[in-house]
Amino acid sequence: MKARVRDGSLFLWECPYCGTRNLAVYQTLYHDPDAKLMVWLLPGNQEPPKAVEEAVKELEGYTLRRVREVGELIEKVNLHDALLDDKVMEMCKWVIRREMAEKYPGILDAPIKFLRMEGADNELVLSFPLNGQMQVVNIGFHVYEDARGILSRHPTVKEDAGFAEVNAQWVERFFR
Repeated sequence: MKARVRDGSLFLWECPYCGTRNLAVYQTLYHDPDAKLMVWLLPGNQEPPKAVEEAVKELEGYTLRRVREVGELIEKVNLHDALLDDKVMEMCKWVIRREMAEKYPGILDAPIKFLRMEGADNELVLSFPLNGQMQVVNIGFHVYEDARGILSRHPTVKEDAGFAEVNAQWVERFFR
């Protein structure tokens, strides 16, 4: 199932009559007990049931996240598999948006997604839509390390309890 989440095929539905493939976004709780990771895809403005929020408080050492889109779920799984902290990555993307704003007008509002790490230097491969096309950019791992340093100097920057949303809006609550 993890492979189907990572490649997005879990969310593709094929019409049995015409063969058209469509994205079917539905509430999904991704749970990897070995990695102690739960990511809850709640499309739109859905909220997790209070009973579930209460039950997961008993889980120690788990990373609990709430996402609104399939791409966010895929990114959270990819980040966790790469042993990267999603809070640090969101800070990293915040920095990247500002550094690349002159070269890529419109990037400040673009949803940047982590795809993978590659190469001997662990370059971060990120993608973002711009002017109707997907752009891919490789960023040195030092940017991630710098973002980790920024967060370490701001100990009040933390995720909310329970299934927290850690995304661009979360970073904007702390940095402008």
